[in-house]
Amino acid sequence: MTTQLLQMFKMGRTRLTNQLLNIQEADLTKKLHPNSNSIGFLLQHIAEVELLFSKNVFGLDIKVNMQTVGKTIHDTGKFTNLESELKLLTQSAEALEKAILRHQGDEWSSNVTTAEFGTVTKAEALSRIISHTAYHAGQIGLILKYAN
Repeated sequence: MTTQLLQMFKMGRTRLTNQLLNIQEADLTKKLHPNSNSIGFLLQHIAEVELLFSKNVFGLDIKVNMQTVGKTIHDTGKFTNLESELKLLTQSAEALEKAILRHQGDEWSSNVTTAEFGTVTKAEALSRIISHTAYHAGQIGLILKYAN
């Protein structure tokens, strides 16, 4: 089961990774609306949440520095270094892969409880992070297509 779930994670993440080749550093500040998030902010957010899932949901012993999550957090335009964002996204993918591979068989049906989505199985939690990344990858695609 772990192998199949890892394949699902990797395939789901292609919604993001296929776009990364086309993103230029100048694109990181692009937004659809002045009050919306920029591509740089969204890339940072995806990586941070993947790392947070690796730690809090799947038990990986890592430090996570959250800068894009919280009720008072908003995009201030500071995520403008493409190399830095791509490096963090690589780290978050590697962390999630490592966390996934640590779980075997029945562990996927064990429950985990979070404030964000309550009590679910670890397999269901994995689907949550896959859809989270794909959701924001869709936003990035729209920004790339329509932002000036």
